[in-house]
Amino acid sequence: VQLQAYGGGLVQAGGWLRLSCEAPGRTFSSYVMGWFRQAPGKEREFVAAIDPTGIRRYYTTSVQGRFTISRDNAKNIVYLQMNSLKPEDTAIYYCAPVKWGTFRNVHDAWGQGTLVTVSS
Repeated sequence: VQLQAYGGGLVQAGGWLRLSCEAPGRTFSSYVMGWFRQAPGKEREFVAAIDPTGIRRYYTTSVQGRFTISRDNAKNIVYLQMNSLKPEDTAIYYCAPVKWGTFRNVHDAWGQGTLVTVSS
């Protein structure tokens, strides 16, 4: 399944962006979906996850209260609303299907990410 994230860009600190990720395929609604990010010179890290129903959500501590993950199963899209952005949020953002609990990508590959740059 080829995942493609988009919606990134350049924003000032305190601003907001909404990322989207399309996941073609009839099985999208059965997957827990997650967002990850990779900052320059750092390893990729987990950001947020949402269960197939959209009811359960989980966030890494650094984005709690600022980011909101959501999904539209009819459109096969998962979103990441990012508010109160900080320079340390600068990274390439990816989405992937994950296992609830470990929040690790269940596939070996990553789709296309989208670059978010937050200026101070």
